[in-house]
Amino acid sequence: MDTLEKKQEMKIDSPFFLIAGPCAIEDESTAFEIATHAKSICEKYGIKLIFKGSYKKANRSKLSSFTGIGDEKALRILSNIGKELNLETITDVHESHEPEMVAKYVTHIQIPAFLCRQTDLLIAAGNTGCTVNLKKGQFISPEAISFGLEKIKSTGNNNVWLCERGTTFGYSDLVVDATSIARMNEFGHPVVMDCTHAVQKPNTSSGVTGGDPEMISTLALHAMATGAAGLFMEIHPDPKSALSDPMTMLQMDRLEDIITKCIKVKQAVS
Repeated sequence: MDTLEKKQEMKIDSPFFLIAGPCAIEDESTAFEIATHAKSICEKYGIKLIFKGSYKKANRSKLSSFTGIGDEKALRILSNIGKELNLETITDVHESHEPEMVAKYVTHIQIPAFLCRQTDLLIAAGNTGCTVNLKKGQFISPEAISFGLEKIKSTGNNNVWLCERGTTFGYSDLVVDATSIARMNEFGHPVVMDCTHAVQKPNTSSGVTGGDPEMISTLALHAMATGAAGLFMEIHPDPKSALSDPMTMLQMDRLEDIITKCIKVKQAVS
């Protein structure tokens, strides 16, 4: 997709849109399995899908943690999924030299929560013309996300989603403010609820992030009731065997049940 196409504001006609995929691209067959499964469900219920996969993990606690299968290899898998399955795709970036390169392979770019104030990174992402999913840092208020939003929009790129993913609560837990989505909606950009990372239990003594995926459905329903335009969920056919974040991903055969419930809630409050 060329720059002019990317700069066109994304139109969303479905009840909500879904960003879904594995935490990280592990191999081509698993990525295609997940993408195909999510696509079949979303097409069944008229939900717009954006396939997500991190092409590398640059923010792991332990030096020995899985970081990726190789940048170009993972990006080519994302590109192939986009082309072969006719899906929009998204991956996250960590340094300011990455967005220009990544934009050649995916349609959207994601800013990790820890990096929501990194000026050079945000401007580089904005300059690609891609829609930018800006995650709200665990350490800032819903109102403070406006400063990161301003940096991206300074490039002339108004295609930004704002993403809630929980707020630090002590050293090893997160809490989601029930008013956060409504407050971020005031900025006039679609708000996404990251149902996966909001149930994380970070900073464990093992150096491996824990989580409670049983609560993903609860957060998704809450998001629909409070005005979210989109949901973010990391899914996997066998989360326990996943190479990255095995304790937080949703078993992908549970996705359909959550989607159907979310549609009912969205319809009830619309």
